[in-house]
Amino acid sequence: MAQSQGISKSTVNNIWRAHNLQPHRTETFKLSRDPKFLEKMTDVVGLYLNPPQQAIILCVDEKSQIQALDRTQPGLPIKKGRCGTMTHDYKRNGTTTLFAALDTLQGKVVGECHERHRHQEFLRFLRRINVEFPGDVPLHLVMDNYGTHKHAKVQAWLKRNPRFVSHFVPTSSSWLNLVERWFGHLDNKAIRRGVFLSVPDLKASIEAFITAWNQNPKPFVWTATVASIQEKLSRCRRTLEQIKPGCTSPKTRKRK
Repeated sequence: MAQSQGISKSTVNNIWRAHNLQPHRTETFKLSRDPKFLEKMTDVVGLYLNPPQQAIILCVDEKSQIQALDRTQPGLPIKKGRCGTMTHDYKRNGTTTLFAALDTLQGKVVGECHERHRHQEFLRFLRRINVEFPGDVPLHLVMDNYGTHKHAKVQAWLKRNPRFVSHFVPTSSSWLNLVERWFGHLDNKAIRRGVFLSVPDLKASIEAFITAWNQNPKPFVWTATVASIQEKLSRCRRTLEQIKPGCTSPKTRKRK
């Protein structure tokens, strides 16, 4: 950029700083094309802003393929004037999948690790939730549209246990599920910088983090209204349509 404009690199950097521009950073996103986006979003946001009386809201999801990574050399500790370091390469020692349910009111988390994330493992986790929250209090589950959650055997189990009420977020809208925010805490504080010689080491770290979290849970407070979300998405949709017309249109099923 400096060369094309005939100015120095320091001038470009000064302009960026003056306008608080950081072009080296990017954020990922994807606009949902779910035909029932508004209906599903209103349902989930309504649960957060106006939770039903005498009921528990649980945000449920899986964090799959968590890798037990061992660095090829020990990292250097943090010191004055230098951040902690770790090698760029690593050795894979297996993976695990974490099933987690976040109680939106209390902030507590129920979680357990499994080797796979099929409907069989999800059913085991639902039974665990049933034990963790005894009684007849309705349990409202906020989930995504992963096939496991809509498996025929899972749906049959939910019908036999009417205290479980399912609420599905729109496709490509995982940001609506508050447990994803908790997954971010888990990743930053227990996984990303960890060194794990085996999958059991990784599981032990995850379980220790859950235990520590539940000793002093901090619930996440949802503040965005349906109207504010719609306004923001409308601006995004208009911009995307200018770049590529039709890219935000709702998906339609292809006829066979």
